Amino acid sequence: MATPSHSRCAQRLFLHIRPRPLLAQQSLARCQIRNIHKSPLRLSKNPPSTQSLKPRHHVGILLAAGFASVAIGIYFAPKVSFDSHTSLIGNFKPSVETLDHKPEPEFIDTRDAALPRYRLSEVKQHDGKSERPWVIHEDKVYDITEWISAHPGGSVILRAAGGSIEPYWNIFAIHKNQYVYDILQQYLIGYIHPADLENGRPPQDTIEDPFSDDPIRHPDLITKTVKPRNAETPGDAMSAAFLTPNDLFYVRNHMWVPRIAEEESDNHVLSIELLDGSVKEYTLRDLKTKFPKREVTAVLQCSGNRRKHMTEGSGRATNGLQWTAGAISNACWEGVLLADVLKDAGFENDEAMSGTSEVKHVHFNGMEAYGASIPIRKAVDPQGDVLLAYGMNGQPLPRDHGYPLRSIVPGHVAARSVKWLNQITLSEDESTSQWQRKDYKCFGPNQLKVDWEKAPAIQELPIQSAITALKLGDWVKEPAAPGADGSSNQDAAAADARKLTLSGYAFSGGGRSIIRVDVSVDAGKNWTQAYLLPDCDPKPGSPSLCHGHGAWTWKRWMFKGAIPASVFQNGEPERVPDDDDSSLNHGNPPPGSSAAAATGKLTGRRCTTLLVKATDEVYNCQPESHAATWNFRGNLANAWHRVQVCSECAPEKKTKTAEGLTKEEDKKEKE
Repeated sequence: MATPSHSRCAQRLFLHIRPRPLLAQQSLARCQIRNIHKSPLRLSKNPPSTQSLKPRHHVGILLAAGFASVAIGIYFAPKVSFDSHTSLIGNFKPSVETLDHKPEPEFIDTRDAALPRYRLSEVKQHDGKSERPWVIHEDKVYDITEWISAHPGGSVILRAAGGSIEPYWNIFAIHKNQYVYDILQQYLIGYIHPADLENGRPPQDTIEDPFSDDPIRHPDLITKTVKPRNAETPGDAMSAAFLTPNDLFYVRNHMWVPRIAEEESDNHVLSIELLDGSVKEYTLRDLKTKFPKREVTAVLQCSGNRRKHMTEGSGRATNGLQWTAGAISNACWEGVLLADVLKDAGFENDEAMSGTSEVKHVHFNGMEAYGASIPIRKAVDPQGDVLLAYGMNGQPLPRDHGYPLRSIVPGHVAARSVKWLNQITLSEDESTSQWQRKDYKCFGPNQLKVDWEKAPAIQELPIQSAITALKLGDWVKEPAAPGADGSSNQDAAAADARKLTLSGYAFSGGGRSIIRVDVSVDAGKNWTQAYLLPDCDPKPGSPSLCHGHGAWTWKRWMFKGAIPASVFQNGEPERVPDDDDSSLNHGNPPPGSSAAAATGKLTGRRCTTLLVKATDEVYNCQPESHAATWNFRGNLANAWHRVQVCSECAPEKKTKTAEGLTKEEDKKEKE
């Protein structure tokens, strides 16, 4: 048989194809050929005449079939060596590895070619300590050297130098505005090199977490947010101790926690700028050695304490962390008086006290950019007890609470007690920080669109109280309630009642002492007074635990009484969600929770609402409800604290056993 003649091009193609056969490919090729025979062309009733196909066309068809078989074979072939025996597979099935294995799309750099490309390692060299700090935003590189002095947050932007600025800007939504990006655009110097990009951005694992160096917190703290960390003091800790342990003191952070090495803390510098622009600097060592040490026992309370109670009690949403009753704690602070340091720096305290000074405000600024201010009169008042504190409950300040130096402004909202303090400025105007001019203010219940400048910043706190611990005890027989005129009815039979123990705190700002705490076990129909604990002088003849010129501490209180069975009988039925019986906790729900659900199955128990309210020495009282004091920021929530408690409506009947003991006595004897 004669060898068919082909063109040189066809011969070269056949030579290229023939050396690469695989059994699996050949099998697939045969399938492909069979499919060609079954093609519409083959099955057509009027197939084309073979005479119309020239030899050249025969070659074309053979080449097309060959290319198709090779392509299909390569696509479905398993990933093995050509000389491996594993390629000799009779029944070939494509594996997951052989399907849709597409390479990563190549980054096409269409960015401005006139600007250089920088590796991440190059950017890292321009950190906060370099002469020319750089930052990254998205895939762009900026030299912020000239912007630092104009940045509203000051030099805190250097924290991001050498890396991405986005994790820091994400903390505050104010940065996510076009005008901020327009400002940053002025300092653009180049782009991140394509080799350091994933999907057009630096990889996530190369972006620094601002909170990675935060301290470890006590597991009993009730965390509201993790980054930044905000956490409440647990109720049992508030009830257990007059001075809150340092590791259980509530945590309120707006940003990350700065770190200063212990061996460097005494060299920490506090700058004080007077109205004329002159600056006096003090190291922490100077403060400790040049000025007398003072102690002040004082509460710190967040303006948002009990915000969740306002939200739930008013039925209206509020903006901000939904604190319950634990954004408050009490400690003994050690440091030096701000008034002493200002006087040493050259300020005339007497002029401030008389009202003749041009200085009206004292600004505090922290290392992480937080800022606030207080009136100058409070700052220099010898009985105002404003401290520059470096100690807390006999120990150095913990990192979460301002180490190595902070301000303590007793009787005022905690937002004015600035942590990680490094700058004090005397000014005619209050601080321009958002925490002074916006966040910590209150408006009327009807005001949703507000002019922030028309409302004063919160300074002194209003009166406050809360229940922090609750325990229901056994059923007992209680004497009949006195008549309306106070007379006793000795002929009336004793009634069933369930023992109740409550404890909590009360506090009023401005150094005003608490004179009374009222408790109701029947939703306000009747009231009685709680016992105020003598925490300042717990033992006769022992040193007082309360230091300072004002009543800056909280007043802990305790109530021991009973809830009559009739109160439960007349109360609301308890309901729990159908799929959650775990909310039944035997009549001892956590303070501030609601044991009854709006819908759900009945438990057979009934509920009453416990109330607490306080009065201070000038007879300031708490409002009855949150509706009248609601504000969209949820600040200064101080209405009567309400806690719902549920129980069976009567004691279980005691039945006699064979030995004549009641079931209860029998149980105790077995124990």
